[in-house]
Amino acid sequence: MRRKLVAGNWKMHGNHKANAELLAGIAAARPFGCDVAVCVPFPYLSETAVALAGTDLRWGAQDCSAHEQGAYTGEVSVGMLAEFGCRYVIVGHSERRQYHHESDQLVADKAKAALARGVTPIVCVGETLAERDTGQTEVVVKRQLSAVIHTLGHCAGEMVVAYEPVWAIGTGRTATPEQAQAVHAVLRAQLQAATAHAATMKILYGGSVKPDNAATLFAQPDIDGGLIGGASLKAADFVAICRAAG
Repeated sequence: MRRKLVAGNWKMHGNHKANAELLAGIAAARPFGCDVAVCVPFPYLSETAVALAGTDLRWGAQDCSAHEQGAYTGEVSVGMLAEFGCRYVIVGHSERRQYHHESDQLVADKAKAALARGVTPIVCVGETLAERDTGQTEVVVKRQLSAVIHTLGHCAGEMVVAYEPVWAIGTGRTATPEQAQAVHAVLRAQLQAATAHAATMKILYGGSVKPDNAATLFAQPDIDGGLIGGASLKAADFVAICRAAG
């Protein structure tokens, strides 16, 4: 049985005081019956590492460069993240794909760079509302994941996948458990065709997960936890979601 993972994505939120209170609130609620991580903005990696040292809570970043080093002003390499003890890094989030025009291949290259440094990439895939309404959901998510599988080769089984329907992020709309499970099943089948490790790989759901819908979503057979946005900024809500997973 796959152990569930709940990863908070703070996006571009946070300050010293709020971060300290949030992390203390999460740490005080341990133990959890699932793996728990927070993916924080780059400037807060150090204080997060200090705040969570000695706990079983993990931390990660929200993006990384596909390059190991060099003249890439503003970029952050996975090697730098690894020095902070990052366990995870989110790659291919819909906001990166939309606002920064990241291609499927760039996302795949970032995932490869992460694994090369021992950091687990949380690879995001998902369709827009227009793509769902025109029946393209399966084609879109399989295309996005295919690029990563092809690039990672035999290492594909080491990533975490996150399905995030773009139309359900920050909108208050959530895919029904049945809608989410249907796409997760498609992704699981695609992974099964590519790697012998598909049965143990985690596929997270991300898209307006809240305390009142988390348990139902996580009860689906191919949903192995969540990538949590807004609700990860409130300790009580995030803890409740973690409890639902455990």
